[in-house]
Amino acid sequence: MINKYEIGTLILRVVLGLTFFVHGLVKFQGGIENTVGWFDSIGLPGFLAYGVALLELIGGIALVLGFFSRIVSGLLVLLMVGSILKVKLAVGFLGNGQMAGYELDLAFLAMAVFIAVNGSKAYALDQVMLKGKKSGTQLL
Repeated sequence: MINKYEIGTLILRVVLGLTFFVHGLVKFQGGIENTVGWFDSIGLPGFLAYGVALLELIGGIALVLGFFSRIVSGLLVLLMVGSILKVKLAVGFLGNGQMAGYELDLAFLAMAVFIAVNGSKAYALDQVMLKGKKSGTQLL
C-alpha cells in the first residue's frame, strides 16, 4: 500500500518531469539555434543551451518514469539556481511585464530540492530495477 506521503511525492515528480520535458521539447521545436543565440546574448556560452535543453527533455522523462529521480532533481536544482541568479533575479519576483519573474523558477527549485532530498519511490522505475537486483532476478 502506498502512503499519502509517497502519493504527494509522486505527484510532484510527475508534474515537475512533465513541465521540464515540455520546456526542453519547445527549445528543440522552436529551433535550438534561437536558444543558443539567446544564451550568447545574456553572456552565457551558447553551447550550454544544448545541455540545458537535453537536461530538461531527458531529465523530464526520467522524472516521470522515476528513473534516477534524486540525481536528475539535483541537476535541476542547479539549473534553477542558475536561471534565477543569471536571468530572473534582475527582473524581480513577478517580472517586469516583458519577462516573467522568478516565482515559477523558485517553485520548481523547491520541488526539485524536495525530490533530491527525499527521493520518490511510488511507481518509480528505479524501484522495479532495484527489486529485481535485490531478489537476484533478471529484468528484461
